Amino acid sequence: MRLTVFWQRMAEHFGSGYADTFARDHVMTELGGLTVHEALDAGWEAKDVWRVVCTVMNVPGERR
Repeated sequence: MRLTVFWQRMAEHFGSGYADTFARDHVMTELGGLTVHEALDAGWEAKDVWRVVCTVMNVPGERR
């Protein structure tokens, strides 16, 4: 998954204004205690981060 697709999906689910705030502030155990931004900066693949976000935030199947 390209980062542009990842951020598009984040914006579609959370709204363009909240997606970055969520990604910057929400620490997830499933990401090793990192935020989305930290996980991506640490080398996590965007598709893996998106899967974690979907699981943790109960993103509906049609948006996954």
